[in-house]
Amino acid sequence: MLKIRNLTKVYDDGTEALEDVTFDVEEGEFLVILGLSGAGKSTLLRCINRLVEPTEGKIIWNDTDITAASGEELRKIRRRIGMIFQAFNLVERSSVLTNVMSGRLGYVSTWRSLLQRFPQADLDMATRNLERVGILELAHKRADDLSGGQRQRVGIARALMQEPELMLADEPVASLDPVLAHSILRYLEQLNKEDGITVICSLHYMDLVRRYASRVVGLKDGRVVFEGLADEITDERFKEIYGQEAERLGVV
Repeated sequence: MLKIRNLTKVYDDGTEALEDVTFDVEEGEFLVILGLSGAGKSTLLRCINRLVEPTEGKIIWNDTDITAASGEELRKIRRRIGMIFQAFNLVERSSVLTNVMSGRLGYVSTWRSLLQRFPQADLDMATRNLERVGILELAHKRADDLSGGQRQRVGIARALMQEPELMLADEPVASLDPVLAHSILRYLEQLNKEDGITVICSLHYMDLVRRYASRVVGLKDGRVVFEGLADEITDERFKEIYGQEAERLGVV
């Protein structure tokens, strides 16, 4: 279980991105963090794996305090937490295979990572993961030759190289059209249901939330304003998350 307790993040410029955020994530859930841009979704996900340092509060995962971890302990924790980024975060001039192999860096020695000399077992794993997301034939293409949907599948394959128990997906379909959005989320759903990987995914749109979320946490201005099932998001609750003007603006 992942426990978020009184999590607050204030950036150096005084921006309070998160304020006293508290909720639990059960093992095997597909939890969606719902909210508008600027609600604190990305900051929350990045606090979980300590890409962003929380200002206050605790993050407890399987009885380990992530917020107190450092050095080798933090490195081992991060091995088990995969992350998929909205902007893909690929090395554009490198091949698909090289990008996917970078997900294995936490498991190999420094000299091997610098020389890109990975064990054959890791290369075999990369092949399986590329096949799983349907892009094995693109293994030797450069990342900047790919479409947005293909790039995000590279991101998923890279995250799978960590053999994660928890997958964080930060607006993974924000730049994709609706058909591609569903295809990417179906891959995440498959990992969740078939592999038992807990997924925490931030999203904007209710149609995707209703289709994929087992539970929802709604953020507004860095605070939790809703926690429950997607079907429990009434019009009133919807406006608590998106603001009173949301319906008129056509947010769906």
